[in-house]
Amino acid sequence: MTPLASRTTTASGQPITLPQKNVQVLVSTYDIAPGATLPVHRHPFPRYAYVQAGTLKVTNVKTGDSNTYKAGDFIIEMIGQWHRATNIGDIEVKLLVIDQVEQGAKNTELRQ
Repeated sequence: MTPLASRTTTASGQPITLPQKNVQVLVSTYDIAPGATLPVHRHPFPRYAYVQAGTLKVTNVKTGDSNTYKAGDFIIEMIGQWHRATNIGDIEVKLLVIDQVEQGAKNTELRQ
């Protein structure tokens, strides 16, 4: 066993709050091309990501604070805060993503 992370707060310092009813766990993979920036978005429920490859910069659009993650890093994403993610490396970012949501809910809201 190799521990990867042990935290009680999100990347922006919030306490991790779990859905209160009918919890559903969703697991997916994401591939982000070199130089690509995802649209500004937020997550109403907890989202965790393990960086399998590449380098990703995540910026809170309200505060301007950012964190950079590389292969082997574990991300506990901010909850309910608008942010964007950019692949700042020269190879594809590959993420393994785990969401904890209320059953049937989506965990990504795009900013209009």
